[in-house]
Amino acid sequence: MCTDFAMILQFLAPSLKKLFSALPPEFLLSLEEIRLRTSQPVCLRTAQKDYWLNAQGNIESSYNHAYCLTREEMNKTVLLLADSSLYALEEELRWGYLTLPGGHRVGLSGQGVVGHGELKTLKNINCLNIRIAKEVPGAAQEILPYLWQDNSVLDTLIISPPRAGKTTILRDISRTLADGSGGKIPKQVGIVDERSEIAGSRDGLAQMDIGCHCDILSGCPKEQGLPLMVRAFAPDILITDELGNPADIGAVWNASLCGVTIIASAHGSDIADMQNRPVLKELAAAGIFHRYIVLSRRKGPGTIEGIYDNQFRQLRGAIG
Repeated sequence: MCTDFAMILQFLAPSLKKLFSALPPEFLLSLEEIRLRTSQPVCLRTAQKDYWLNAQGNIESSYNHAYCLTREEMNKTVLLLADSSLYALEEELRWGYLTLPGGHRVGLSGQGVVGHGELKTLKNINCLNIRIAKEVPGAAQEILPYLWQDNSVLDTLIISPPRAGKTTILRDISRTLADGSGGKIPKQVGIVDERSEIAGSRDGLAQMDIGCHCDILSGCPKEQGLPLMVRAFAPDILITDELGNPADIGAVWNASLCGVTIIASAHGSDIADMQNRPVLKELAAAGIFHRYIVLSRRKGPGTIEGIYDNQFRQLRGAIG
C-alpha cells in the first residue's frame, strides 16, 4: 500500500477500505480518481481508461460485475470525511469540495439547499469524486525555459481541458521559482488558491511542495485574493488557477499594473478555443500574457501541444 493512498483509506467506510486495501500497489500508483455513487458501480479512473472494483477487491474492465456502493457505505464515508460533523463542514459543502491530508481533493454532490438564490449547503450526498493528488517534480521542466526572458519571468497562461495536468504544472512552476532551482535567484511567489488545489491546502497549510519562498491564500475568490496578496506580501509572481469569471479580468489586470508577474491557468482545448471564450478573449486582448502554454492528455497528463508568444506565434509545437 502506497503511503499517499493510505491517507485516503482512513476516510472510506470500513467495507470499502477492505476492498481498496486489496488493490495492487502498482495499480494504486496509476489511479487518478475514485468515483463513488450511491447504488452504482465503484469506478476507478486512470490516465488510460476507467476500471471497476468488484466484490473481491479486484479490478474489472467492465462494470457488469462491479461492486455497487450502498447508501450505508456512502453515509459512513461522508461522516468520516466530515469527522462525524457535517455542520463543521458547512462552508466546504457549500463550495462542493473539501481537501484531505496529503492534498487529496473530494468533490461532493447531492441535494442543494438554496436560500435567497444562493447555494447554502448540500444534503443527502450521493456522489463523491476523490481526486488523488500527486506531486510530479520536474513536470514543468520543458516549459520553464520559455517562461524566462532577460532574467525576468514572463506573464503566462496555461490552457488545457480538465485532467490534463495544468494544476500539477502550476505547482511545479511555483516550487521551481520559489526555491530558485536551476541556478536562478529565488522569487517571492504568492498563490491565490481559490479551490485549494495548487497547494492542496488543508486547515490553511499546504500539503504540497510549492517552494520555500511562497505564500498561500486558499479558499478566497480571486477578485479579493489577488489584490490582498499584492498589498500584504508584495510578491514577484502571482500564481492562480482556472481563470474564467468576468471578475477575474479586473483582478488580474490590476495585479499586472502593480508590476507583478501573473502565471495562471484556464480551461480550453487550444488557442482558437481560448480566443472564442469571452473572458479569455478579453484577457488576451488586454495583452497581459506573453506566453501561452497549451496542454492535453494525448500522451498522458501534461502533454505539451504548443507554446506561443503574445502574438500567438508558435514557439514550440507538439511532439509525437
